[in-house]
Amino acid sequence: MRRRKVKSAVLIGAVAATVAALGSAGAAAPEGRQGAPLPAGAAAPEGRQGASPTVVVDCSGDAQVRPGSYLIACGDGNNGLVSLHWTRWGATSAEARGSNVVNDCLPYCAAGHFHTFPVTVRLDTVRARPGQQSQAYFTVLHLHYTADGPPRTPRDAAYSIVAVKPGVAG
Repeated sequence: MRRRKVKSAVLIGAVAATVAALGSAGAAAPEGRQGAPLPAGAAAPEGRQGASPTVVVDCSGDAQVRPGSYLIACGDGNNGLVSLHWTRWGATSAEARGSNVVNDCLPYCAAGHFHTFPVTVRLDTVRARPGQQSQAYFTVLHLHYTADGPPRTPRDAAYSIVAVKPGVAG
């Protein structure tokens, strides 16, 4: 019995370490409520000096620009993006290459194994951030698996990004 408890503790620690390794997290969900449509002209045109860039919001509600990693599964850390190399970051869309790291959760998530899949990433659909109407943020994250993806996962997947109002736990 003691050996099983130690093994479970080690597995839980491994999952926690993987979540920590993913770094700045993403607040992505299959569907979610987003902020109000951005008022005309509120998104900063590319290259305009002093203009605030469009951001992507992470799991803790922080604004990120060109993050190197992004957590898709905020609740359990079993799905995230790593080694992101941004080829474009504009006012209305952003594009990157990187890897999707996914836990197979077999036979259950704490005992599962993480697998890495190459992806291209696109962020789009800009809205005003709740509680910060002057801040534009991307509300949709698109993944395209450039090779094999996780089992039962479509080659192209989209996730809504939900921005929590500042000061409100999500």
